Amino acid sequence: MSIATLPKTVRTFARLRVIAQVLSRHGFGHFVDRLQLGRYVPSIDWLRRGKPKDEPEVHPLTAIGIRLVKVCEELGPTFIKLAQMASTRPDILPAQILTELERLQDDVSPFPSEQARRIFHDDTGATVGEAFRRFDDEPFASGSIGQVHRAETTDGQDVVVKIKRPGIENIIQLDIYVLQWLADRAESLFPELRPYHPKMLVDEFAQTIRNELDFINEASATSRFHKAFEEDEHIRTPEVRWDLTGNSVLTLEFMDGIHLREALGDRAADCDHKALARNLSECFLRQFFELGLFHADPHPGNMLIRPPGDITLFDFGMVGQIDDQLISRLVIGIVAATKREVEVIVDVLADLGALGRNTDRGTLGRDLRSFLEKYYGLPLKRLELGTIFRELIETVRRNDVTLPRDFVAMFKSLATASGVVLQLDPELNLLNLIQPRLSELVRDRLSPKRLLRTAGLSAWHIASILREAPRLVRDLMRGIGRGQFQINIRHENLDYLASEMDRSSNRLALALLAASTTIGSSMLLSTPADATVLGMPIRYLGFVGYALTFLMVVWLLIAIFRSGKMS
Repeated sequence: MSIATLPKTVRTFARLRVIAQVLSRHGFGHFVDRLQLGRYVPSIDWLRRGKPKDEPEVHPLTAIGIRLVKVCEELGPTFIKLAQMASTRPDILPAQILTELERLQDDVSPFPSEQARRIFHDDTGATVGEAFRRFDDEPFASGSIGQVHRAETTDGQDVVVKIKRPGIENIIQLDIYVLQWLADRAESLFPELRPYHPKMLVDEFAQTIRNELDFINEASATSRFHKAFEEDEHIRTPEVRWDLTGNSVLTLEFMDGIHLREALGDRAADCDHKALARNLSECFLRQFFELGLFHADPHPGNMLIRPPGDITLFDFGMVGQIDDQLISRLVIGIVAATKREVEVIVDVLADLGALGRNTDRGTLGRDLRSFLEKYYGLPLKRLELGTIFRELIETVRRNDVTLPRDFVAMFKSLATASGVVLQLDPELNLLNLIQPRLSELVRDRLSPKRLLRTAGLSAWHIASILREAPRLVRDLMRGIGRGQFQINIRHENLDYLASEMDRSSNRLALALLAASTTIGSSMLLSTPADATVLGMPIRYLGFVGYALTFLMVVWLLIAIFRSGKMS
């Protein structure tokens, strides 16, 4: 993917220049050079580049994670969001890097309340004064996407109003253009980066961040959770005020309570920890196995409690969905795991499109068998979901297996929730609660009624193929007869080869010019002292030629040094 494919605007190239300079400054100069972006880095910055002086002596992957965090913090909200999303993919990135990325905080200074009021009016059609009795101009939370204000509606309801940061769409859209270009180029030029799937990560991020920028998506997810749990006396979620919500404004019922972190830290709190653990377990198991929609970021900061044992969930900006097809394959995989049928598990992964180009099915099967043998026969109370999740992810990552995002998010959410549950009640056996639901899913998927319906759908697909096959074959033969049959060959890295040849020819031309200038200058210096041109001694032109030669040689040497290819 050449640089010509980038949108040709001043802002695009200015942003690319900033990214190249920040990467080079934080120890990724080799990456910048191989992307052929060295021209965007001033020579003085290039000469100063190297290992950051304050970098601690740690594991190499940890050091990379530390530098990535600094890069993202300096490049702003889009890159911080990208790093946060990447930290949810342990099946792709090493644990040392993930640990550092998880520390990134999305903390941005608030924008003026006058702008917030104007955005509210533009999006809802009502002024703040018309919609609220009280509106706190000072936000109590501020992030890269928006900020949150407390308010009271005219009908007396306490609410929180989330307002999108002005101009954030343009900033993020510009960065997405550049990131997609960088990811495509990196995957093409860096074979060692392909197992980390940079293009897939950026594409997933682009889809996620665009959904997050439209507050209707978060409002819809919040509303679905509210309807699902409104009859549950132990689980609360905020109600959406649709009359005060739009693409840039999200108004939710204010939820009070004690942060779960306080309950975890203070065992003497006025809470029933066993009831909290039980209710939290039931809440998430219901999301996974009944609702098909789950909170993908269930850390203690996103939960409130009302003593003694009621739980409030909020912040549904990150949710995952489990469709019927994913559940079916999950059930097949679980049944195969209990029977230790490793080949079936590998086939399920292949059906999910999870096997990479470097995946060896034999090696993957052996690693999965070893993983299953380790936990087979272990008492349920000895099984820790968090540990199992980490070991499973390490197994699939080592074999170049990339699981569907919602699949990973589900297991990570389950592992995170189980960690909180065990802190509340170490005696609770979460697997005892999961087992009946899994058994019910298996019975449902293998019931005669469902199998008959599946067979009917399969028969319909086969009949459709047979019905369309003669026409497709006829169209294909006609195309071949008319000379319309084409074979498309996709090349990789030829633009890089062309660029390198162009650069080499330019250096060769400059070297020849410097050599010829040197020879010409030497000939001019050998002329008689009384020979003049326009009243000036000709030999003076020889000194001018030597000066030009010196500048050309310096320029050539700098270019060679910056390329890092001295031999």
